[in-house]
Amino acid sequence: MRGISRSGIVAAFAAAAAAVIVVAGQQPESLSVTPVKDGLYYINGVGGNVGVRVTSEGVILIDDKFPRNVDGIKARVAEVTDQPIRYVINTHHHGDHAGGNVGFIDSADVIAHENARKNMIRNEQDAPPRIVYTDQTAVHLGGVEVRAHHLGRGHTNGDSVVYFPDLRTVHGGDLLHGTAPFIDYANGGSSQEWLGVLDGILALDFDTAIPGHGGLMTRADVQAFRDQFVAVRTRMRELIDGGLAKDDASAEIVTAELSWTTAENGLFMRRSIPGFYDEVAAER
Repeated sequence: MRGISRSGIVAAFAAAAAAVIVVAGQQPESLSVTPVKDGLYYINGVGGNVGVRVTSEGVILIDDKFPRNVDGIKARVAEVTDQPIRYVINTHHHGDHAGGNVGFIDSADVIAHENARKNMIRNEQDAPPRIVYTDQTAVHLGGVEVRAHHLGRGHTNGDSVVYFPDLRTVHGGDLLHGTAPFIDYANGGSSQEWLGVLDGILALDFDTAIPGHGGLMTRADVQAFRDQFVAVRTRMRELIDGGLAKDDASAEIVTAELSWTTAENGLFMRRSIPGFYDEVAAER
C-alpha cells in the first residue's frame, strides 16, 4: 500500500471500526467517572464534562452530554451512589451539554438560564428546561447548596457558572475550556464580555474548576485562561490596526506564544475568528 503511512492505515481501520459500532447501535465512546472532592465527581468522554453532586436526598447533575449518553451517564452515577438523579442544571444550550435532557426531563427538574431555554427553542432542540432563572438561583438538597450564576455574555448569552460553595469548586461549562474557547456569536457570545464573566468567576471562593472540556483546573489555571483571552484580543486588535483583512485573520493570528491559536483540535480558530474579527474591529 504505497503512499499510505502506517499511521494512516491505523486511522482508517479505527474509523471503520467506529462506523461498525455506530451502525450496530452502540455508543461509539465510553464514559468514565472521576472524583473531584467529597461527594463531587465528573463524567468525561466525548461531549461536555458532566458534574455529579451526590447528596443524601438525591443527585444534582451539571449538564448531560448527548442523547446517546443518557444510559452511560446513569450507569456512571450508579457507580458512586444509589440516590436518584433529582436535578439537572444546563450550563448552556449546546447539544453536547444539554442534548441528554431528553433522558432526564420526565424524571428530574431541569434548570437553566432563561436565554439557554430560548436558544434551545429557537434552535429546535428537544427537551428545553422547564425551570429558568435570570441572575442567580440555587438548589438545596440533602443539606447541600448548589448555586447557579449568570455572570453575563461569554461562550453564549445563556451561560451558567455552577458553584459548590462547601467544596470551593465551580463548574464553568464552556466558559472554561481545556484546549481553546469557542465564541458562539450566533447565540449571543462575546469575547469582550467573557472577560467580565471570568472576573466574576475569579471573585468566587474556589480552588478547583471543572471546565466544559478537558481535565480539572486550578484557580491559577482559570487566571491563565483569562490572561490568554486578553492576549489573544490584544493580538487581534494590533493586527487589525496594522491593516489585517478579515479573510487573512485565521492565518495571521497564529503565533507560538498563544496556544489557542495553534490548537489543532481547538474550536477557537476554526469557528470563532470571523465573528471575533468583527467584534474587535467594532471596538476601535
